[in-house]
Amino acid sequence: MTTVKLLVDGKHLLGEGVLWCERSGRLLWTDILASRLWCHTLASGETQSWAMPEMLATFALTLDDDRLLLGLASQLAWFHFSSGQVTPIVAVEADLHTTRINDGRCDRQGRFVFGTKSDAADRAPNCSFYRLNTDLTLERLPLSPVVISNSICFSPDGATMYYCDTISNTIRCCDYESLDKTVPVPVVAFNNDRLFADLHDQPGSPDGSTIDSQGGLWNAQWGGYRVVRFAPDGRIDRIIAIPVSQPSCVAFGGTGLSTLFVTTAREDLSELALESEPQAGGVFSIPLTDVRGLPEGRFQG
Repeated sequence: MTTVKLLVDGKHLLGEGVLWCERSGRLLWTDILASRLWCHTLASGETQSWAMPEMLATFALTLDDDRLLLGLASQLAWFHFSSGQVTPIVAVEADLHTTRINDGRCDRQGRFVFGTKSDAADRAPNCSFYRLNTDLTLERLPLSPVVISNSICFSPDGATMYYCDTISNTIRCCDYESLDKTVPVPVVAFNNDRLFADLHDQPGSPDGSTIDSQGGLWNAQWGGYRVVRFAPDGRIDRIIAIPVSQPSCVAFGGTGLSTLFVTTAREDLSELALESEPQAGGVFSIPLTDVRGLPEGRFQG
């Protein structure tokens, strides 16, 4: 039987963006709506947090353990743990006043890939996916516009990118850039865009994802009380029930990368709903015996 344990009872409005730093033994995540970065050190049990200048939706490890790459609402920036200083890098969608940065993850080549989210009432698909290259240039990726970018992750060999528009209730994938440079005819990045998983008959919508060492995709399903593992061919392989309705993101960490961590939210839950799920907004840990994760990608710039 799978054990799901409440690790940090954060009561976050919108816990998100969880990832593990194997060098420091720290679990990092954000409460987007509280504009706060959180950190839990497994060895000591200590939990810390830092206020951000605006909503923090996503972030990435870097080659410097004292520095994170932040995806704030309107910009990418550096954050230094030792000083608490936030240093801007580049604005994102400055001409669009109803969008913000949302989901993101480093690719296998050490570049930061992320997308945006629309807060407009008409929910028009005017958001995009971007890549911050190692020379700090920003490029818009040739993927279809979305309303809520999510589920960004990469196959173990880097050859496939996964992503979604949450409101579409599907997860898609496309060719990306394989780490295997011996392939005689390299694939063209972003070609062969295709359906990976259809969630229309499932109880939740796709939120944050991560890939394990076997190529399985683990997806937090918002509104579904669960995390789902999809096999590399898109079949549902495993379902883990979560005791709250809004799981938001997943990451592997801990000893041997054998623990799955899950952030959750209490955004828009009524008082009655919170009485039935008092742990909403907490961070959960799930020990696994047969699956291991991959080290989180680090931004190489």
